[in-house]
Amino acid sequence: MIEQSRRRFIGTVSSLAVASLGPTFPRLIAGCRPQEHATPQIDPDFEPGYLELHRSGELKRRGEELWQVMQRCSLCPRECGAARLDREEGFCKGTSQLVIASYHPHFGEERPLVGRGGSGAVFFSNCNLRCVFCINWQISQGGEGEPRGLEDLAQMMLHLQAMGCHNINIVTPTHYSPHIVLALDIAAARGLRLPLVYNTNGWERLEILRMLDGVVDIYLPDFKYADGAMAAKYSSGADTYPEITQAALLEMHRQVGVAKPAEDGLMYRGLMIRHLVMPNSVSGSKEVVGWIAQNLPRDTYVNIMSQYRPMYRAFDYPEIARRLTRGEYNEVVEHARQAGLTNLDIQGMALF
Repeated sequence: MIEQSRRRFIGTVSSLAVASLGPTFPRLIAGCRPQEHATPQIDPDFEPGYLELHRSGELKRRGEELWQVMQRCSLCPRECGAARLDREEGFCKGTSQLVIASYHPHFGEERPLVGRGGSGAVFFSNCNLRCVFCINWQISQGGEGEPRGLEDLAQMMLHLQAMGCHNINIVTPTHYSPHIVLALDIAAARGLRLPLVYNTNGWERLEILRMLDGVVDIYLPDFKYADGAMAAKYSSGADTYPEITQAALLEMHRQVGVAKPAEDGLMYRGLMIRHLVMPNSVSGSKEVVGWIAQNLPRDTYVNIMSQYRPMYRAFDYPEIARRLTRGEYNEVVEHARQAGLTNLDIQGMALF
């Protein structure tokens, strides 16, 4: 059992303070001058999977293959068919132009990802799910961010490594997966060796995930909904969310297995599932944790999150226009325990 500690709370507050700097923060950290060839703050014997793919040329080949998927885009389950290579916007609002909102050491993630140096987060603009309650809606749906190139992204990764981050945490990566793989190939040639964290909403096509096999070290997906009707209502018609995400989680587990921290307390490989408990059981939390217990190993890492608060358009939906209660959260935690899940990240945040 992993209990949230005072250090975790302080880290969350620190992360919020960093986030409050908004788009100026990338420029602030660009002014820092970490040692260009600083030793990565990880186990010296660890080698990320993408290095072998880089050495063989396979990493670049996969990136180029993913790039061509944008001709009639089918990178995500919406398969909107946008001609993104011709600058047409997909449902996610992305074209072939990479847009990044910010990058920085993040201290609000799960403890085995944060360590002492932070998780090296890169926040991509736009999103394929477009939830009405999104806490980062200015980025995911408002399009806040700056146009960047592959070289820029590669340098961000290397900069985060030099700053002492323990991993590269790509946040909302699905619609920019070609850019990420190609930039990773550039960065690997220049000394990047941190584990890659694929921080996703969970709604992923199996065909695309299979192209990421060996590229991603840690999958960090959401499992948002058990009911497709709820997913459609709150996430822009994504009624296939439950079954597609379930298949995606099984594939992620096949690739990277159960997430267990190493002796140094850091995570280097594995599947770490997040579930946000929402008011009035709209996310189907009991069904979500029940499915995980029945279909994945009982020691699968599951973060049961309590921090829901109404944001963006949530106030248009009375059933989610309030904070979560302590009773609602505790009921889900107890159900997860009774289902036999043994590797739970339980949050001790103040609830109403």
